[in-house]
Amino acid sequence: MKQPENAGAAASFSLDDTPLARELADLTARRRALDSVDIRLSGRTRVLTVSNQKGGVGKTTTTVNIAAALASVGARVLVIDLDPQGNASTALGVPHTADIPSVYDVLIDEFPLADIVQTSPESPNLLCAPSTIHLAGAEIELVSQVAREHRLRTALDEYLANLDERLDFVLIDCPPSLGLLTINAFTAAHELFIPIQCEYYALEGLSQLLGTVRMIQKHLNPRLHLSTIILTMYDGRTRLAQQVADEVRQHFAKEVLETVIPRSVRVSEAPSFGQTVIAYDGQSAGAVAYREAAVELIKRDTARDTAAESEGHS
Repeated sequence: MKQPENAGAAASFSLDDTPLARELADLTARRRALDSVDIRLSGRTRVLTVSNQKGGVGKTTTTVNIAAALASVGARVLVIDLDPQGNASTALGVPHTADIPSVYDVLIDEFPLADIVQTSPESPNLLCAPSTIHLAGAEIELVSQVAREHRLRTALDEYLANLDERLDFVLIDCPPSLGLLTINAFTAAHELFIPIQCEYYALEGLSQLLGTVRMIQKHLNPRLHLSTIILTMYDGRTRLAQQVADEVRQHFAKEVLETVIPRSVRVSEAPSFGQTVIAYDGQSAGAVAYREAAVELIKRDTARDTAAESEGHS
């Protein structure tokens, strides 16, 4: 039987119009947009603590992948691994066995931060102050220390003041609790960066976290403020994920990034190879999303600076 002349064209059109084809076309367009983006760094060091005491929200994953994405566009970034599990150190390919000088030595024995910082094999722009298993005991040991809440801030201020080449970002990865390690991170930081998982109970515990932040602002660090929220593990096919995203945006309209991080096999696989997803598969949907989030993080800051300048001139 003779095929209609336009049958091939119709078949081709239907293949190009499948959800998968549309997804691939969208991803390709986003990659091209990232390749042509114009990045202008603010010229100052931003210190962000990445925290959410609710476990399993993608906190460490967000820290290392945002750091690697920032480094990939030319920013100089230091990740301070304040979680005794040391997952951020692992993902950045930095050795953190028990005999290696770590954040523990900085907090307890007042080692200079410069003595423990290592360069990640991923990029000369990507530095890491590693955690070791000793950090698990630091929570108890800090209780009896002088200026126990300010130890990280003192070390970080000294480190930044003596650098030959300025850092653009410092990202502090916190443990999933509100103990003395997290309080040290809050006291050292300028900004709070919260990853929120697009799942049921996403906002549970957030009021407690923000209550702690208000206490820190009042007694220890008035400059700390919630600047950024990122939605992680987003599955656009589910109504729940969309509802959670809408709810978070309703409560925190100014702080939530437009970019959402999708659920991604590549993002989950990368740490087992001692890599971030940027190095493991930089063209994957997860890597593209983290790169977009990094660009948005930079552009939001420069937009704030421009707005502040125009207010100053008016």
